[in-house]
Amino acid sequence: MKRIAAIIRPFKLDDVSDALAGIGIRGMTVTEVTGFEQSKSHFQVYRGHAYTSDYIPKIKIEVVISDERLDDTLAAMIQGARTGKVGDGKIFVTGVSEVIRIRTGEMGDDACNPPFYCEVSAS
Repeated sequence: MKRIAAIIRPFKLDDVSDALAGIGIRGMTVTEVTGFEQSKSHFQVYRGHAYTSDYIPKIKIEVVISDERLDDTLAAMIQGARTGKVGDGKIFVTGVSEVIRIRTGEMGDDACNPPFYCEVSAS
């Protein structure tokens, strides 16, 4: 199994979600994150006060899939997230050695239902 973590622009979340649903991935973990990039600072307003920040708001999407679904999932994420401009984001793929469903104690592929998708919690 593989864990895919994608850092994307916030306004591309619906596009990525639709692209994943189009290949049968029905769930994901989504987290609002901020990151530091090489690009310029950006202007923000917080509680009526304007300031510039080096930290850029992004969205982190995480899914765990079978090895066989990796290429399709990556292609869907890239298709949904790409604008062609600097700052589109990154995708990280890591191996998953074990999955355990806490409620039932099922392990491995049995813990993922359906077998090609298993949601992971963001941390």
